[in-house]
Amino acid sequence: MTPRTSAQGRSTAIDAATTSVEDYAKTIYGLSEWDGASVTASALARTLGVSNPSVSLMVRKMADLGLVEHRPYAPIALTSAGRELALAMVRRHRLIETWLVRDLGYDWGEVHDEAERLEHAVSETFVDRLDVRLGQPRVDPHGDPIPGPDLQLHYPETLLLCRVQAMAQVRLEQVDDAVPDALSALDAHRVPIGAQVTVQATEGGAVVLTPTGTTAQEAAATSTSAVTSPAAPAPSSIRLAHEVAHAMRVSVIR
Repeated sequence: MTPRTSAQGRSTAIDAATTSVEDYAKTIYGLSEWDGASVTASALARTLGVSNPSVSLMVRKMADLGLVEHRPYAPIALTSAGRELALAMVRRHRLIETWLVRDLGYDWGEVHDEAERLEHAVSETFVDRLDVRLGQPRVDPHGDPIPGPDLQLHYPETLLLCRVQAMAQVRLEQVDDAVPDALSALDAHRVPIGAQVTVQATEGGAVVLTPTGTTAQEAAATSTSAVTSPAAPAPSSIRLAHEVAHAMRVSVIR
C-alpha cells in the first residue's frame, strides 16, 4: 500500500492514521532499527514519555488498524503496512533534519524536535522536492539512513564503538541523537560523521581514540554534519566515557 497524503498533508498508510499513530510507528521502527532489538511497551513508554497504559491503548488501536502484531506481554512488531508507514515518516523526519542543518543553520543537536513538528505538516510533494533539492542524501546529519522514494534504505555493517577492539581503525557511521553527551563530545573534538579514527585503548569501559582523518569523499558525503570543520586541528587523543561510546556506531576499516 502506497502512503497517501491526507487533507492535512500527512503521509498515511490508511485513512485512520493520526499524528500519534505515525509517531508510534516511527518510534517502534527506530527502537529496533540498528540491532533488531525486541520492542516492549515499557521501552515505547520511556522513549515517548508517556505512561504504560497509554502505550497499551495505542498498541491495541494500531493492532486493530493492521499496523502491529502484538500479544499481551510479547514484543511489539510492525506489520508490512506498519513498516511502510514508519519508513514514510522516517524519510520525512530525516530529510527535514538534513535540510534544517544544511540550509537553515541549525545545530545537529537541536533539529530533532523541530523535525518532529514539521514532519506531520508537509505534503508528499514537498518531501520529494526537498529530497531532490538536497541532492537525494542517503544519510541524515547523525548518520542514520534516509529511505529513498521507494522506501528502501541501506545500513552499513557496524559495531558500537564501545565494543571495538584496541588498535582497530574505524569510520564513524552514526551517533544516537538521543544522547546529548555524545553529540557534545563529537562537537568538542570536531569529529564529524565519516571521520576515521583509531581505537587506541579501552580503559575501564572508556574508549581512547586518535583521529586519522576524513577523506574528501567522506567529507562531501557528510557535509550536513554540524561538526564538520576541516580547518580545525585534531586533538592527539580523545577519551570517551562508556555511555558516550555506546551511543556511537562505527564500521571497521582494518
